[in-house]
Amino acid sequence: MYTGQTEQPCCLCGAEETVARLDLPPRTVTLMRNADPIAWRDIVGEVSIHFCESDWDLVRELVLDVGMLPLSRCNVAHASMSFREDFEALLNATREEPDQTELEARALERSREVIAAPDAEPVAAVQARVVVYALQELGVADGDGIPSSEHA
Repeated sequence: MYTGQTEQPCCLCGAEETVARLDLPPRTVTLMRNADPIAWRDIVGEVSIHFCESDWDLVRELVLDVGMLPLSRCNVAHASMSFREDFEALLNATREEPDQTELEARALERSREVIAAPDAEPVAAVQARVVVYALQELGVADGDGIPSSEHA
């Protein structure tokens, strides 16, 4: 029985060896390829996507230098996530539908703190911008998350 997240291949090319992982709010899966059958409200916790070395270099450049959101190219089948039903089966009890707004608010706040920090690690900087860009695209966050000088 599946009871938690596992390491997954690169969400862009499917390569088994990965070098970077981004942890994203559940609603962001709706922006990924093949996400139609996923009930994002039933996801418990964050969704993790992984990247191989060559794809990570491209993603880092697209996000940090160009200001693009790469999620539409990521295959949700390669994302790692836990579903409410998995916990229900394990515990033999029905759980309430998770309220994702608190998780999204925390992720957005953490992301804005990382973006404001001049010495943020590259993985943290990419994850922060992906979270902000994705939540803005989904209409969950306003447009003030990233200073305009960093979009150029």
